[in-house]
Order: sequence, then structure tokens, then C-alpha cells
Amino acid sequence: MRYLHIHNARLIDPAQQLDQVADIYVAEGRIKAIGHKPASGEIEHSVDGSGQWLVPGLVDLGGHLAEPGFAHKGSIASETRAACASGFTHVCSLPDTKPVADSGAVVQLILEKAAKAGYAKVLPLGALTQGLAGEQLAAMFSLHEAGCVALSNARAPFKDSYVLRRVMEYAATYDIPVFLNPDDAALSAAGCMHEGPVATRMGLTGIPRTAETIALAQMLLLIEQTGVRAHISQISCGRSLDMLRQARAGGLKITADTPLANLVYTDEAVAGYNSQFNVRPPLRAEADRQALLAAVNAGELAISSNHRPHEVAAKKSTFSDAEPGMSIYDAFLPLALQLVERGELQLNALITAASQLPAAVTGLSQSLQEGQWFNAALINPASERTFRRSQLLSKGRNTPIAGQTLKGAVSAVFVDGRKVFG
Repeated sequence: MRYLHIHNARLIDPAQQLDQVADIYVAEGRIKAIGHKPASGEIEHSVDGSGQWLVPGLVDLGGHLAEPGFAHKGSIASETRAACASGFTHVCSLPDTKPVADSGAVVQLILEKAAKAGYAKVLPLGALTQGLAGEQLAAMFSLHEAGCVALSNARAPFKDSYVLRRVMEYAATYDIPVFLNPDDAALSAAGCMHEGPVATRMGLTGIPRTAETIALAQMLLLIEQTGVRAHISQISCGRSLDMLRQARAGGLKITADTPLANLVYTDEAVAGYNSQFNVRPPLRAEADRQALLAAVNAGELAISSNHRPHEVAAKKSTFSDAEPGMSIYDAFLPLALQLVERGELQLNALITAASQLPAAVTGLSQSLQEGQWFNAALINPASERTFRRSQLLSKGRNTPIAGQTLKGAVSAVFVDGRKVFG
């Protein structure tokens, strides 16, 4: 047997209560030994991990990969490669492609292109309704059979609560997980940022917290009624966390995530009408950011990327007219480590929220444990990089970190034992 040998790395895996400098041996895609050399076999490739961290690969619960249909914004190859740059080994692709991922043929195309690219694995999210129109149910069972790990309507609204109930009932019948984005379209449609003093001062129409909480209340009641396996995507405010805690206390087994941008930035970032901060859900107030950070540190909330690449022209108009979204894969890890360095986010909590919690939601097992598939990232926490738009791996140029120098870089990413990056 021939081994990949990573030596002197700091192995960090909160799920295994593992935090030690040790050697790891990988063969046939799986971890064969940790801390000791296997009795037989030879080392085929050796990697010096001195001063670096080896962590379970990150899993993204929602990224827009732009393909099929939006080649000017990105491709599955470019965006999964950019995801690897931040340590992602698996990415859930949102269904708002063109054509929409509401058929087995589109799902198969996505899987084939991801396999051909050979970077992070893509876990397709199929559409809950035909064309994401929110009216007619998509072929949900067929999409699940085609390889979708869950179904979602992205941020597209449902026509009414009856359609939402039917979607949940059908999914519950076949035990298909659903990802739900709480957003009352009637309350949020005209807005472009968080409704508060900053929006008032800037003369911009705001999106109130109630656009999220009213929709979430409706979803929680229907989840309770139907028994569907549900994940709440892209929570942005503290009141939503209170509602989730109450639902869990009542017996609902429900998971949720928040976008990294909502942990890093607030609505104050919009000052100067910087359209890079026009995102959905909107960046909320500091109190909301602190509440979200506390929930992540407590292990209650996963972190997603909410990655959405755009070409330069998409952000060149006025703030309110710019296309919402932020290209964040290139900078996800250093931005998250910035929170760790400031003491706002615990390192173990970050790994749990970006790897183990989303892995559990998608049915994966991401851990540094003998016998497990080797899905991992080798990270140099001291490495510094100045981000320039021309050097981004993502085709999206809509990033707020252009020109900034941040610490933390991925040296290598392994998917099922195969080195795919670095």
C-alpha cells in the first residue's frame, strides 16, 4: 500500500475532540492512520505541515455557481476552484440557473461538469417548484433520485402558503430534505438594504427584519404540521434565532445557517453607496451581527457562503439598481479567520459551523478519523495575501476585499484522498 503522508501538521477536529500536532497517513482515499506509521506499505508522497492546520474540508450550504446559463458571471469550474481556495471540499449549488435545476437532465449536466472540473464536489439543490415560479411543484422525487441532496426555491417566493404546504407535504412523504429561505416578498421586494437609521440617512428603501421573521413563523408552523426535514437558509437577524430556539425547544429538529457576510459586516458598510454590499439577505445592524456570532459560537448555526459572482457591469449602476450578491469564495477563509483573530469567533466553532454542521445537513461525514474518506484542507494561518480583482479565481469581480491584505491561506485541499488544489 502506498501512502500520502502529511507530517507535523496541527490536526483540528472538534467533533473528535482532536487538537494535536501529529502525522496522518492516507491511502485509497481514506485515512489509514493518525499519529503512528502503518505496519506495512511505503510513502508515495510526503507533505510538510509544519506550522499549518489540517482541518476537515468545509461544506457550503449554498453557492451560486452561475452555470448553466450565466457564463459571463462564472462557471462550475471557476467557482469550485475558487471554493477550494478557502478550503471547501463540497458545495451545494443553488437551483437558480438557466435553465432552472428543475429536471434530472439539468442536474446531470451540473454533476458531469463538476466531475470534469475536478475541484470541490458539487451537491446539487434541485428546485422545489417548476421554473422557481412558486406555483407548480417540480418533479421532486425525480430530482432527488437524480442526485439532489435537497430541494430549494432559492430566494424565489412561493405563490401562497398553500403551495408551500403542498411542497412540504410531498417532500415529507419521500423524506426529501428542503432548504427554505425565509423572505416575505411583499415586505422586501422594494428594499435594497436593512431598514434602519442608516437606510433613512442614505435615502434608501429598507428591508425590515419582519420580512424574514414573518416568513420564518409561517415556515415553522408548516414544518411542525407536515413533519418535513427542513433547513432554514440565510438567517440574518437576532429575532429569527429566538424563534428557532423556541421551535427546537418544542421538539422541531431543524437546522439553519447564516451567510458569512452577515457575521463580518453590518449595514454601516453601505456608507458611500458601495454596491458590493448590496446583498440578500441584507446586512443588518450590529446587534444582529453579535447575536449571529453568539449562535455560531454556541453551535446553533452553520455558516454558508451565499456566494454569488457578478461581472463588473452588474455592480456599476446605482446602489438600489445593482444586482445583489457578493463573490466571496476567494476570501471566505481569511475573512472568517479575521473574526477568529479578533476574538469574536472561536476557531473550533468556525470549523464546526463551516464543516461538521453543514456536512450533517447534507448527509456527509467530514472528520479526521481513521477509516473516513480524506476530505480535508491544509491551512497556513500566518500566510498573508493582498487580494486583487485580476487575481481572483472566481470570475466574479464583486468583492469588497479588493486591495486588502488578509491572513490565512489554503496550502492544499484533498477530496476523497485526491489533491485537488494547491
